Amino acid sequence: MDIQTTKLMLLKIILENENSEFIQRVADFVKKETPDFWNELSLSEQKEIKQGIKELEDGQRVSYESFLKKIS
Repeated sequence: MDIQTTKLMLLKIILENENSEFIQRVADFVKKETPDFWNELSLSEQKEIKQGIKELEDGQRVSYESFLKKIS
């Protein structure tokens, strides 16, 4: 059985199932198997994002135009 057929079969099973516990277990499994983008970032990228959040929380904002000039 190819991957597309398997996906369609799984989708059909999920759509036809009315058991909320089953649906929740499937949802939990998918969530657990989906990688968190944060873990895919390098440490320097994570550090930059944290710094940006801290600056926003401290009220340090930059206009969009200033940002564009900075990256150009």
